[in-house]
Amino acid sequence: MTKRPHYLIRPAERRHRPVLSALQGLLGLVAASVVGGLLVATAVAPGVALVGMAGASVANVFDELPEYLEINRTHEANTIWGQYTGPGNVNGYAVIASVYEQNRHAVDYDEISPWVIAAAVDGEDRRFFEHSGVDTQSVIRAVVGNFRSQDVDSGASTITMQLVKNLFVQQALNEPSELLREQAYDEATAASFDRKLSEMKYAIGLEKRYTKQEILTAYLNISFFGDNTYGIEAAAQRYYSVSAADLNLPQAASLIAIVQYPGQRGLDDPENFEANKNRRDVILQAMYDYGSITKKELDEAIATPVDASTIAPMDLGSGCVNGWEAARWFCDYVVKNVETFDALGETEAERLTNWSYGGYDLYTTIDLDVQGAAHGMTTGWVPAGEPAFALGGATVSVEVGSGRVLTMAVNKRFDDSSEGGGPDSGAVNYATDYDHGGSSGFQSGSTYKLFTLVAWLQAGKKLSAVVDGSARTVEQNKFRDTCPDSRGPWGGPYPFKNDSGGGGAMSVQSATAASVNGAFISMALQLDLCDIRRAAEALGVERADGEALWTNPSSVLGTNQVTPISMAGAYAAIAAGGVVCKPIVLDRVTGPDGEDLPGQKKDCHQAIDPAIAAQASIALQGVMNSGTGSASNPGDGIPVLGKTGTTDDSIQTWIITSTTRVATAVWVGNSVGEFPLNKYSVNGVPGNLVRHQIMNTVLATIDAKYGGGPLP
Repeated sequence: MTKRPHYLIRPAERRHRPVLSALQGLLGLVAASVVGGLLVATAVAPGVALVGMAGASVANVFDELPEYLEINRTHEANTIWGQYTGPGNVNGYAVIASVYEQNRHAVDYDEISPWVIAAAVDGEDRRFFEHSGVDTQSVIRAVVGNFRSQDVDSGASTITMQLVKNLFVQQALNEPSELLREQAYDEATAASFDRKLSEMKYAIGLEKRYTKQEILTAYLNISFFGDNTYGIEAAAQRYYSVSAADLNLPQAASLIAIVQYPGQRGLDDPENFEANKNRRDVILQAMYDYGSITKKELDEAIATPVDASTIAPMDLGSGCVNGWEAARWFCDYVVKNVETFDALGETEAERLTNWSYGGYDLYTTIDLDVQGAAHGMTTGWVPAGEPAFALGGATVSVEVGSGRVLTMAVNKRFDDSSEGGGPDSGAVNYATDYDHGGSSGFQSGSTYKLFTLVAWLQAGKKLSAVVDGSARTVEQNKFRDTCPDSRGPWGGPYPFKNDSGGGGAMSVQSATAASVNGAFISMALQLDLCDIRRAAEALGVERADGEALWTNPSSVLGTNQVTPISMAGAYAAIAAGGVVCKPIVLDRVTGPDGEDLPGQKKDCHQAIDPAIAAQASIALQGVMNSGTGSASNPGDGIPVLGKTGTTDDSIQTWIITSTTRVATAVWVGNSVGEFPLNKYSVNGVPGNLVRHQIMNTVLATIDAKYGGGPLP
């Protein structure tokens, strides 16, 4: 921060002031009462000062008011951060987005440029450090002026009185309905003598309770600077792309010029530049007159234009839609999880209220170094504006053993604004469930075969066991389903085919590598469909619509509409030796007062026996090494397990992988409708194979950063 020039140093302030200061406060109150009486008198009958009547009115107004007004917490921006090691990172993080009702970042007194302090005092209230809330000289001058004009032209507001007004304006903006907000705002800003008297008494009370520095800091943090920008820090960033501490002299004066008439002098509109400069130059002249700046500094500052050459605006729009483009879907997922963050309060209602007031820095789990690849490959290989059909795609990665979400990409541009962003945009997050902004889910295809495999192994059966892999028709009443909520008993024929061809007798291990439908139907006929569901549930799989997983015979081949994030978590559990973890997105939090708060706790448990996970891992490694998932294997030497999934006619396609460090799910398919992807191509690659293009690059990027050891 710029060192404060000696001519800006004011006397040190103390919370408990000496007797002289207390007497000044008392005299100020008496003077305000007397002058207020005159003000009331002139309001009732300009030109006739009925002092006795006015005195009684003033006494009533003052007696009805409490002595103190609290400087309460104001709305601030919440900042969402992601892990980032690239240029411009801040201690390994970068800002993803700011989310706020009011764009404000409260700062301390010593985080504000001395030029701002001087401009505020000299331009708005030159006796600020001498008076006790009410400047009697200014009040008397205002009374005379109002008397002459027969109107309320001048209010003689001190900085403390302006703070009082702004505190009531903020209270008005917090009212629960638009009607109440309008009524409270009108009362807080009414051009009435009663309101002015109220400001006087509250100002004197504030001066008794708070130091000058605290009052001035509160004033600079609460003031409105136009364009939903509140407080000096947000204003400095919004209009000059610097912090409040780094504002220079002309910048400081231009910002203080805004506060009285933000609509006419705000720097968000070029039409206001001339009016801003006129007021700025008046403030600069006052700073010179009162000894805060030198003649040279005055001349140089006045010579500085207020135009596009000196304004360096920063787009600080609220919400994920205005955030880092590659991370907007993850940002929205974080916001939709806010009510679960214990750091924000003990109850959901308290968390949402605290989030509304803001001031939190959320340090999230996303790895922006990897997210770039996930976003680029997903949007590059799955065109968002495809006119032929509703093409969708999603990529999501979770950390093995913790559930930390490292990537989340969707093929469309995130845009939840009321206007929308056109056919290549959307607000439905294909990676997650309906309650967190997602869709109704997508059929999982053969990726669901993992759970038949786990149930098979849990039943004591072997990978080496031989089953019939032939395509055929089976009677549905041959399947056993003991789930209490089963929609069975199932009846009628169930014909199915093998997409990969082949059939006949084969081992379960080879059937998994080749994803042979007939083999898994044969396995399911020896099991309980409910046990297959229990295996999926144990590993954290969820239907996107929140319903229980279906147990009809076709579910064995993947007809449940699931979420990519839960499927990634299930495969991560296999790589973790059967330990499943719920997805989490928050590592740590810094609160409004700068306190360090905890993030989300890991929620992990042993879901299946480690030996079962190890056997499943062996089969799934075969998929990636020589089976249907080999096209997704980058061949970098990092052991990887996985499974492909393709529904009938390639309506939905999947590839899910996991190393010992990171699991990733890629889905490409129809967000609505049933257009066959095998009749579509992107850059010469068949649509049903695009998933491999995405996974191969994303997995290589992950492996390069995270590595990986031997799988179970």
